[in-house]
Amino acid sequence: MRGTPVFIAGMGIVSPLGHGLAQTVAALENHATGISALTLFTPPADRRLPVGQVRRVPGPEDLPRTHRLARMAADEAMAGDSTAPDAVVIGTTTGGMQKTETLLRQNAARPGLLTHHGAGTVAEDLAARFGCTGPAMTVTTACSSGGAAIKLALEMIRSGRARRVLTGGADSLCRLTYYGFNALQLLDPAGARPLDESRRGMTLSEGAAMLLLSAEPGPAAAAAVCGGGLSCDAWHPAAPHPEGRGALAAMRAALEDAGIAPRQVDYVNLHGTGTPDNDLAEARALRALFGSRLPPLSSIKGATGHALAAAGAIEAVVAALCVQHGLVPGNPGFKRRDPRLKLTPLTHPRRRAVGCVLSNSFGFGGNNAALVVSGPDAAPAKSAPAHRRLYVVGSACLTAAGDAGRTLQALAAGRDCAGPAGLEAALEAVPARSRRRLGRFSALALALALAAREDAGESGPPAGIFLGTAWGALSETGRFLDELFESDEKFASPTAFVGSVHNAAAGQTALLMDARGPNVTTSGGDSSFEQALLAAACLAPGKKGSFLVAGADEHHGTLSPLFDPSVALGKNAADGGGALYLSAAARPGAPAVAPVFSGSGNPPVISALIRALGGPERVRNRCGLLMVGIPAAWRDTGRRQLQEFLDGTALRAPVVDYRRWTGEFGSASAVAAALAVRFCRQGTVPATLCGGTAAELGGRAILLLGLGTTVTALEIGGP
Repeated sequence: MRGTPVFIAGMGIVSPLGHGLAQTVAALENHATGISALTLFTPPADRRLPVGQVRRVPGPEDLPRTHRLARMAADEAMAGDSTAPDAVVIGTTTGGMQKTETLLRQNAARPGLLTHHGAGTVAEDLAARFGCTGPAMTVTTACSSGGAAIKLALEMIRSGRARRVLTGGADSLCRLTYYGFNALQLLDPAGARPLDESRRGMTLSEGAAMLLLSAEPGPAAAAAVCGGGLSCDAWHPAAPHPEGRGALAAMRAALEDAGIAPRQVDYVNLHGTGTPDNDLAEARALRALFGSRLPPLSSIKGATGHALAAAGAIEAVVAALCVQHGLVPGNPGFKRRDPRLKLTPLTHPRRRAVGCVLSNSFGFGGNNAALVVSGPDAAPAKSAPAHRRLYVVGSACLTAAGDAGRTLQALAAGRDCAGPAGLEAALEAVPARSRRRLGRFSALALALALAAREDAGESGPPAGIFLGTAWGALSETGRFLDELFESDEKFASPTAFVGSVHNAAAGQTALLMDARGPNVTTSGGDSSFEQALLAAACLAPGKKGSFLVAGADEHHGTLSPLFDPSVALGKNAADGGGALYLSAAARPGAPAVAPVFSGSGNPPVISALIRALGGPERVRNRCGLLMVGIPAAWRDTGRRQLQEFLDGTALRAPVVDYRRWTGEFGSASAVAAALAVRFCRQGTVPATLCGGTAAELGGRAILLLGLGTTVTALEIGGP
């Protein structure tokens, strides 16, 4: 609900400035910097640049660096609190990439060693560490990931889906980002100088910050997050809109969400990376928002460097520290005013009362997030009802058989659809110039988006885009690393780097469709699509406009079997995806869809799932078809969970094991969801899927269950 704050019950931070809140406050007070030489790996002599490196990262060596950084911050945030959070929502871009690179570089990578590669494994590790059996969600929207994750956590609490959420961001230094940003000529050899006239780029960094958000203020509340705004530039894959269009939209949305006016902002924590274009675009957006009465503002990235997905979370914690300690940081690296910016940051820290901070985070793909952090004295308001129902006005899928129509024909004839998705016909609607620049993953996502919009009978831009992917753009990631290692780390492809980020596909889709609303990519292994749908239910615009929720993954011959244990067990290589075009308002003939449940896969989770669905009797009366996704690697666990569910509900509806038909890939559930929508429309399910006899739905719902290490439930259709 707009204007409803959530309270910061605990905080933790680790950055180049130090370990923990106390060291961070002292460093900010002293105008210190954590920028120094890189020691984590050794680049060629002509490519050695200053970084923000955390010098001591304890923890098991077999656990990737990002995960250990996340643990350090989360342990501080949860210190003295033995109650498990209801959900974990983390922003990250690198996941286990630093460890993956090392093994690939040594030709030592093999299945079983890269179980923590996936971006979603950071949230999963924290959920297991603190006993969370609810959703463990991952937002990966490049440099805005941490801020976007906090906004999602805010809305989960506001909607009543959770009372306490552990949220934040974490990223480690790695070769992919170090050489990638260098190839784009976005790193300053002298170190970042945000807003300075002579600035030449950013300083790459690492770190983590976590917030324990609570619906109740509690005696230990340090501050409150009272608003957040998300937007997309829909302008360029890597560069910001020159006038700061998306940045302005995100800031306005955050202030409106918090119910405050620009004049009430006491301090702006800038995105302020030090790149010429980013700083100029942000300055223009600030002047458009505040006019000539700019509040005090600064960027701390001259001290911390840019920690990518962790940056927004680090700066949210810093914003809370500003409120708590009456401290406004300076702008390290700034010496000379840039007349083009028409603003001057604080050159040194100041002591002053701070009641409200606006904190900005902007990233590749034009993804923008802004947060409003205030004191903890705001009164909590009631949450809105959970399990928001959305309505499917269009759907699409891509499998080896082709589009949704061809896939249904294949299934009706008893043929499976497992294999590489057919893209040629699906891309006919994409302009030729755009097709040439698309990698396979982006092409899948864009083809799905256009087909779902066409099925909805709409032509304008969607009000928001939510994309789930287990592994992102493997082709570009593989090409970047192959060329880097083959050249002994002397060559890095800038185009492959830009395309390798998980949110590149959603950004390309927004660019082609001119979609300027929330643009969120989620990554949680086999539940990535379900996470995107849950994010949409929390974040999508209200009654105005339609929005897109999609899930897609591409197969890569080398990387897919290394990352996904189910792929190696599949009978053949497969990829594809599905998309739903949704409305928050009911429409005639539009089936409803609702994310009902997401939890960890331990035994008690099935009884909790049945309760979330309304109990055994409601399941029996409402469910006309059960579509079950059990990844091959978790087949035994999934079968036990399925039997427990059937025993606990006494359900007698037909059961479809959809991965038998789609093949093994992370976003197979998105295909199943799109097919379920088509089944609801026609009222029947093909006999080939139901043991030889067509199933009549009779107006009842289809229940999609995802089983294995994570258990999810979606309801589609029904009364």
